[in-house]
Amino acid sequence: MTELTYTDLVADPSTGELELSDRASLRRVAGLSTELSDITEVEYRKLRLERVVLVGVWTEGTAEQSEASLAELARLAETAGSEVLEGLVQRRSKPDPATYIGSGKVRELFDIVVATGADTVICDGELSPGQLRQLEERLKVKVIDRTALILDIFAQHARSREGKAQVELAQLQYLIPRLRGWGESLSRQAGGRAGGANGGVGLRGPGETKLETDRRRINKRVAKLRREIAAMDTIRATKRGRRVANEVPSVAIVGYTNAGKSSLLNAITGAGVLVENALFATLDPTTRRAATPDGRTFTLTDTVGFVRHLPHQLVDAFRSTLDETADADLLLHVVDGSDPAPEEQVNAVRQVLAEITRSHESPLPPELIVINKADAADELALVRLRHLLPGAIVVSAKTGEGVAELVEALAERLPRPDVVVDALVPYTRGELVARVHSEGEVLTEEHLPEGTRLSARVRPDVASALEDYAVHGSPA
Repeated sequence: MTELTYTDLVADPSTGELELSDRASLRRVAGLSTELSDITEVEYRKLRLERVVLVGVWTEGTAEQSEASLAELARLAETAGSEVLEGLVQRRSKPDPATYIGSGKVRELFDIVVATGADTVICDGELSPGQLRQLEERLKVKVIDRTALILDIFAQHARSREGKAQVELAQLQYLIPRLRGWGESLSRQAGGRAGGANGGVGLRGPGETKLETDRRRINKRVAKLRREIAAMDTIRATKRGRRVANEVPSVAIVGYTNAGKSSLLNAITGAGVLVENALFATLDPTTRRAATPDGRTFTLTDTVGFVRHLPHQLVDAFRSTLDETADADLLLHVVDGSDPAPEEQVNAVRQVLAEITRSHESPLPPELIVINKADAADELALVRLRHLLPGAIVVSAKTGEGVAELVEALAERLPRPDVVVDALVPYTRGELVARVHSEGEVLTEEHLPEGTRLSARVRPDVASALEDYAVHGSPA
């Protein structure tokens, strides 16, 4: 009997499976010190989140909405690699300007931190530098906000050079107003004689604090990152322009984080990108080619996921990536059908899309809503979603249910070539027939002794190439 090896039993892993295996081996490190020896270390910095307590301020909406927001914060914290111990919600008309939750709740939160042995507190909102300092002084543990948590997840999951540069830029923009130091780090770097014999004219006096040095170096790094991202954006625009010149229709997949966008891309194109049941599992956009049932080619682009209160630093840093959505011919808006409040996810995504539209100064492309995870969703919830989102298509990227119907709907909504040709192409010009099949829509095809008789919808440049073979004064 022949002995089977491991490679005989297991198929070659996809790119996404390899990335997932690599991510599982990630080990967290301490960081976030503002006293930087090398400013580039921000790119690799990870928050030390091990045992955390969550705290939120409920200012509007229902109690269920505030609890759902805190539950989402818990999922974000778990994605970052922490263990959530406790959660606390404070009902206020607006956050306290000094401590975010008020002095009474701070004392209660301190007792919870001591009782649970937590080493980090995460606030469900963006803290001002003053609030951050006050809370750390009173709680005696590290305090971070929702924005810093999301930035940390992005820093872990970015893989491409462009993605890492965008995340580092967002981290630095967040860090600049929050720089602070203690003890000798706030002392002046003396100029003149106190700084040595080579102080020179103009360098005498109080000098510069370590804080100011950090801020100056960060600003220089930010400027350099902006130049690098602009250059990468030029490359992306060139590729996008090539697709536009070839008139290849494009579809952008958008949606809330963990709605199943990457799974849907894999189901339609077999791309094999990373799929993980975690928030912001994939950040780097992936573009794959696909074909409609009638043979027309189009591209599918998986974009970064959205979330409620997406940090504005990320929207700014990922502007070039998000602009892919504004330039697409169709938006495939993926909604998690198993989520308790999917309509809130839809509203959060549309808010970010509206912001992109304002900066892009052009209307958004048409939208096709896809309700994913039908295998995990309640039937009554799906009926309610169909009523709330008329025209939506229900699919399950995991089981393949509804994917064929989705591809047919894409074919109907994608722009069609506008020139109808009727041509008899000799067999010696088989490349023209292949071009019609790949770039146009074949209506009828017949093989005759003289050649291939085609009736098809094509672009003007393809129609021009077929002009010599037009039959009976066809539109070509």
